[in-house]
Amino acid sequence: MSKKAATKKTSKKAAKRSAPGWDISPADALRWTPEVDVRTMDCAGTPGFTGTRKDGEKLLAERAQELSDLQERLFAEGRSGGTRSVLLVLQGLDTAGKGGTVRHVVGLVDPQGVAIRGFGVPTAEEREHGYLWRVRNALPKPGYIGVFDRSHWEQVLVARVEGLEPEEEWSKHYDEMNAFEAEVAASGTVIVKVALFVSPDEQKARLAARLEREDKYWKYNPGDLKTRAKFPEYLDAYQDMLTKGSTDVAPWHVIPCDKKWFSHLAITELLTNALRSLDLGWPPADFDVEEQKKLVAAA
Repeated sequence: MSKKAATKKTSKKAAKRSAPGWDISPADALRWTPEVDVRTMDCAGTPGFTGTRKDGEKLLAERAQELSDLQERLFAEGRSGGTRSVLLVLQGLDTAGKGGTVRHVVGLVDPQGVAIRGFGVPTAEEREHGYLWRVRNALPKPGYIGVFDRSHWEQVLVARVEGLEPEEEWSKHYDEMNAFEAEVAASGTVIVKVALFVSPDEQKARLAARLEREDKYWKYNPGDLKTRAKFPEYLDAYQDMLTKGSTDVAPWHVIPCDKKWFSHLAITELLTNALRSLDLGWPPADFDVEEQKKLVAAA
């Protein structure tokens, strides 16, 4: 090989190293497939991403402006008679990063166009209705990004592992929820379902860290240790949730969360892709622009 050819080949390699990022689209890299077993997955991995933490944080900062612009377009469309919305479903065990996602990802956009709903223990009123009743009431209005911190999928996770329902009951919910999500998608809502996974060691470290700072005590719940003791049972339930609940209209995406910077970047990319898919423009003026310019000038 000539010196010139060698130099050219080296420069190409350097250029490739200088621009690390996704080697395939985030939606494809993170979408659950039958080959993905969350019981053995690497929760410290960065599937599809070839860069470092610094690269990821830089890319996240670059995405922030686009995400904000797309969200404003969606909100404007909703205010102008549009019917479309986006629903981000965050499902994960304690310390997996659902709250951090709300702060660091959803926090990148204007809060007036976001509706966040957490699903904890049902209230007395909610228990009088079917489990999907409160979920329907929390769906995002046109123009909004809705965020579910936990969701209807608790019915095949907590209800199953904690024995809140017999198997003949909770096993029916997969088909019910798939049908429900198909209905929601058909109404104009793009659904982004994200399952976040943290390793047992990282979860233990995060729980311990909450006990070292007074400003984190409020996040610690002694009951979390009971849930942690059933970690394998929950992973079995999550695996079945992914297998039976990932559909073409509402696929599950699996996010390793031991590296917070990666989970924030990954979910930002998925949310950005969902908004891009709507091909949003700006709604046209419903008044005579030139006339209004003259009136403003004369005011």
